[in-house]
Amino acid sequence: MRLDDAALHAMGASQFTDDLPAPADCLFLQPVLSTLAHGLIEKLDTQAAHALPGVVKIFTAADIPGQNQVGNVATDEVLLADKEVVYHGQVLALVVAESASIARQAAALVTVDYQPLPAVFDARAADGLGLHIAPKRLFACGDVEAAFAECAWIVEGSARTGAQEHMYLETQAAIAYPLENRGLKVFSATQSPGMTQRIIARMLGLAMHQVEVDVLRLGGGFGGKEEQATPFAAMVALAALHLQRPVKLTLRRDEDCNITGKRHPYEADFKLGLDADGKILAYQVDFYQNAGAYADLSLAILERTLFHAGNAYYTPNMQVSAVSCRTHLPPNTAFRGFGGPQAMFALEAAIFKAAQAMGVEPSELQRRNLLKEGDSFYYGMPAQRCQTESSWAQAEQNFAWRQRQREIDAFNATHTLEKKAMAIMPICFGISFTATFLNQADALVHVYADGSVNVSCGAVEMGQGVKSKLVKVVAQTFGIAEQRIKIESTNTGRIANMSPTAASTGADMNGQAARMACSQIKQRLLTVAAGLLENTEVSRLSIENERVVYQGQPTDLSWNKLISQAYLARTALSAHAHYATPDVFFDRTVNKGHPFVYHVYGCASVEVTVDCLRGRYCIDRVSIVHDDGKPLDEIIDRGQIEGAVVQGLGWMTLEQVAYDAGGRLQTGKLSVYKIPDMHFAPEIDVNFLENADNPSGLLHSKAVGEPPLMYGIAVYFALTKAIQAFNPGWQADFDAPMTPERVLLALYGKNISPA
Repeated sequence: MRLDDAALHAMGASQFTDDLPAPADCLFLQPVLSTLAHGLIEKLDTQAAHALPGVVKIFTAADIPGQNQVGNVATDEVLLADKEVVYHGQVLALVVAESASIARQAAALVTVDYQPLPAVFDARAADGLGLHIAPKRLFACGDVEAAFAECAWIVEGSARTGAQEHMYLETQAAIAYPLENRGLKVFSATQSPGMTQRIIARMLGLAMHQVEVDVLRLGGGFGGKEEQATPFAAMVALAALHLQRPVKLTLRRDEDCNITGKRHPYEADFKLGLDADGKILAYQVDFYQNAGAYADLSLAILERTLFHAGNAYYTPNMQVSAVSCRTHLPPNTAFRGFGGPQAMFALEAAIFKAAQAMGVEPSELQRRNLLKEGDSFYYGMPAQRCQTESSWAQAEQNFAWRQRQREIDAFNATHTLEKKAMAIMPICFGISFTATFLNQADALVHVYADGSVNVSCGAVEMGQGVKSKLVKVVAQTFGIAEQRIKIESTNTGRIANMSPTAASTGADMNGQAARMACSQIKQRLLTVAAGLLENTEVSRLSIENERVVYQGQPTDLSWNKLISQAYLARTALSAHAHYATPDVFFDRTVNKGHPFVYHVYGCASVEVTVDCLRGRYCIDRVSIVHDDGKPLDEIIDRGQIEGAVVQGLGWMTLEQVAYDAGGRLQTGKLSVYKIPDMHFAPEIDVNFLENADNPSGLLHSKAVGEPPLMYGIAVYFALTKAIQAFNPGWQADFDAPMTPERVLLALYGKNISPA
């Protein structure tokens, strides 16, 4: 019997990278970290560390045979710092020892003398100093200045969103085994096996075919293992190749938090203009992204910010600029939503401010400006199969918003020290990699002589249920039971040049490739079946419930018998297929094109209760209508929606990342960094949008991983409305997260300074 990942997790039988048995001769690696945010390295003293019994070798940049470089999009990130440190926690050297405890002891004995240099931690300050990852980018449509001149209402302001720790259950981990002919096999907790293979080969001066990267599953990723797992795999690969022994690294929680980057903090300046009826005529916004010390994926994330600055609203005149600012923090990286949430928060802040100036409910302005079928996005793509209005209408009806608001108003009128509020969040999120070349995937399918099926592809399972979805696609294509199908680990030896499992494309692209490969084999099988059955035509044959069917009637030819006969007839029972997402393109010379294969739409309301004496609050419920096309698996998708929402709520409320004046992380442990738990999680009511076909998606489904996170943005505005119900004179500063401390000070007329 085949057990899926959920069953294995429940039984405690799932294996992760750290669970792989370490051979008797395995060594353990510990990085030596910078204790300064910015400075020149004058002396690295490893003498005391070398003297510790059990230490095998200490690697520095001088030991790297190829390029001391792990940058992918931009080659600006060294594996081991050798001259200059640019953030607190940067890796300087690698201690390899006979045990993990000895390696940690030795790493603590390494001393470094620095010449300190000025450090910058704020994006606006970096911008003022000209510290940019790349030049500023601009998206625009219409004539913003002319439109503002016609506006009856104009509001201006600023918005700020903070960082967020990924806090995946499985910390960064890797193990490397030396093979013959200077080859390596690397098990890595990465979302990007293909990139990890390429970076390791470049760093070691090897051909890519000498490096095999394998991923069984991840204990969570959320984007934090898209780029940032690669350096740790490269570290163990360097040591294993040099020492010709297996080498393992698993970070502790505090080490992981201190070394790795977070969701990008953003600041934004906005200007929004509307006519007398509340229709948006013009929107101008300038984003400042805190990239950290290296490029990582910041420029791709910045581009998605530009693509999602308009969210689910039609704006005929728009100007969006964004710049990625280099600071002396760990390089910030991909996180669920990938720059989209920061953009949407800024626009929602502008709409909220406009509504208060006009004396109307923010939801009224939201509703009046929803995208309609045929409207064009400011980057040139038409809104096709647009579901903003239908999502809103279904949510308004299903959740009785007007009645709920009346009940909230009645409660607030009779309660002095408790206040309730509700806010609404429509979403529109594009699905595809915005780097067009990444929109490709491969699958290799084998049907064995006993009728079982083996599938290899580039999708990494990290708790999102992609393997279960792939099983359903293969089973449906072949017409067989799911128990017959096994999805292999993600391996660069079986699938070459794979794209990361990211951008909510894992099931879409890899599922399409698997379906194509299965269809090739199925067509061959039906040809064999036509030869075995008298007076039949291939075009009228199918396979259903593990039996060949002719013109809708079952025959006596079973799946097992068909496979056996096909094998005896020397029929190819393996197939490889390549899928390239069609009709996606973008011209960056004019910032126009069709960058997404489709958009995901939806609408949610978030209701809160604030304790006005203590500043505590409860998120009572989140009610969602989500556009999922025709779901491949409603249970998986419902779980993804619920998880994403809670993660979005946490980003907007509890999760405050703080650094001290020297750039040292102050929130690197779960004792001081608060994430949502069972007591925090609200009641979440998920309804799928009705009649939401999606011909562009895998079996008419839609991606589900990232879009629901944006529903959580509404909690900020619900809390703001509840605070104002108690303290009408307080004005929102649009500075997230809205922690209980910030709520308490707002209730009594004060604002807390950002950390």
